[in-house]
Amino acid sequence: MEGQESGQRKVDEYEYTQDGTVDLKGNPVLRSKRGGWTACSFVVLYEVFERMAYYGISANLILYLTRKLHQGTVTSANNVTNWVGTIWITPILGAYVADAHLGRYWTFLISSLIYLSGMSVLTLAVSLPSLKPPPCQDPHVENCKKASTLHLAVFYGALYTLAIGTGGTKPNISTIGADQFDDFDPKEKNHKLSFFNWWMFSIFFGTLFANTVLVYIQDNVGWALGYGLPTLGLLISILIFLVGTPFYRHKVPSGSPFTRMAKVLVAALRKWRVTLPSDPKELYELNLEEYAKKGNFRIDSTPTLRFLNKAAVKTGSASLWMLCSVTQVEETKQMLRMIPILVATFIPSTMIAQVNTLFVKQGTTLDRSLGSFKIPPASLAGFVTLSMLVSVVLYDRFFVRIMQRVTKNPRGITLLQRMGIGMVFHVFIMVVASLTERYRLHLAKQHGVVESGGQVPITILVLLPQFVLMGTADAFLEVAKIEFFYDQAPENMKSLGTSFAMTTLGMGNFISSFLLSTVSHITKKHGHKGWILNNLNASHLDYYYAFFAVLNVFNVIFFLFMTKMYVYKAEISDSIKVLTEELRETTYKTSNKGDSRKGQITSEL
Repeated sequence: MEGQESGQRKVDEYEYTQDGTVDLKGNPVLRSKRGGWTACSFVVLYEVFERMAYYGISANLILYLTRKLHQGTVTSANNVTNWVGTIWITPILGAYVADAHLGRYWTFLISSLIYLSGMSVLTLAVSLPSLKPPPCQDPHVENCKKASTLHLAVFYGALYTLAIGTGGTKPNISTIGADQFDDFDPKEKNHKLSFFNWWMFSIFFGTLFANTVLVYIQDNVGWALGYGLPTLGLLISILIFLVGTPFYRHKVPSGSPFTRMAKVLVAALRKWRVTLPSDPKELYELNLEEYAKKGNFRIDSTPTLRFLNKAAVKTGSASLWMLCSVTQVEETKQMLRMIPILVATFIPSTMIAQVNTLFVKQGTTLDRSLGSFKIPPASLAGFVTLSMLVSVVLYDRFFVRIMQRVTKNPRGITLLQRMGIGMVFHVFIMVVASLTERYRLHLAKQHGVVESGGQVPITILVLLPQFVLMGTADAFLEVAKIEFFYDQAPENMKSLGTSFAMTTLGMGNFISSFLLSTVSHITKKHGHKGWILNNLNASHLDYYYAFFAVLNVFNVIFFLFMTKMYVYKAEISDSIKVLTEELRETTYKTSNKGDSRKGQITSEL
């Protein structure tokens, strides 16, 4: 009767999401109406077209710089890695704006428009003859007319405008996707465990298209169409994202994560002489109701990084820069604990930077004929994509299920273990690359094309192993890296956590620029030719790659040491425990069925 009088049916509280997500107006959302794979499908489709746009520019950029702007090997490679480094560093700014002010949705949307404007100007820069130097067929680029200040200003202005735009899109799009699953619902939590695998699987379709079709168009049809199509693809991706707006769940901005962390550090330093209480319950903490009002979660005190606990010691002062809650302290700890892992991913990211720089330049020196078809050097990066697609499927469908039976871990293996496997792959990649380059140089010498820089009579496909292995490494390291930094970040700092995964790629590219310039300079001293020259046939990239292999070995050792000390954050819900128990029950039942079947066969015999 009461239901009839009110004219409304009470909705069970569980039908609403429990993780604090709301709609764009700030209202609680029904689990059945928003989020889940329905909302994620728009996000994933966006990323397919956006990846096509980004890699449509970056995959072949080094060849545009050398062939059209007439830059040398070291200069062009460094210009590529500096730009790509900026692309992956700016997400820290985008994450800050999203977490502190605008929220992920609006930060993403505004940044997309900046991104699109940069792409549009870049397309004009490669299309109009007045915005680039005259064509030059001389194989020695130092003899060609250099690009003018105007040419470089327009071209690089567009590139770095694009970089600013991606700073707001990259840390927020994958986070928006992951936000569509409620950690407090075991079923949705299970979907989230697979989300990052299928996220990477889907977006690399766009990468594959860019590394094959777009690269071919740029090499054989023209740069205007080759850059125009990615720009159109980006416009389509933004429209797809907008169509999905009614289905998204949103996290409310919770203030500047940098300010929150700074307050903890300052308060702990100002109270460095204060003695910590033996009972953590004596530390300052807000009531559960305070967190519930804001859709946040309280975190219990942990013994790691104990010095920071001083920030929560009550001393009589209620100043925000003198007293912080236990939850605020633990959030800061969670971010700081990830920094050594972040540093350990810099070197593998430096290896990834070689795919679109030196690996592509190697391809230009080899026989690119496949019958009557000419293989564009940059298209070999498509094999990184293909290898990764296959590896991700095999990992998710077979490897995880096998390891679940062994470890009873819903993920199969831990995120850090998965990252570690990827890092070991990077050692082998550079060993293979070094041996392949040594063989290429041997053939160049044998056929007398060292000084002329002519084509080495061996198929470009000899480079395939290093590209394929790179894709396999990405399936382990890159997927786990994104999930790790998202998963381990505090609930209020997810965009910042995700930006860590981007930052490592940015730092890797900057390190690549630094190492290339430094090694090139040092190896030219005392009358030596140097390891990296414009003429790769007279260079020693084999030594350079061997140096990278050694660097990776030391990095793996550093990573193992850091993981020994790493403490995973406590789960805010019991969803993982529920999934683990279900896994154990399934394994137990399967084992019992097997035993009873064996007993039945024995009795029949």
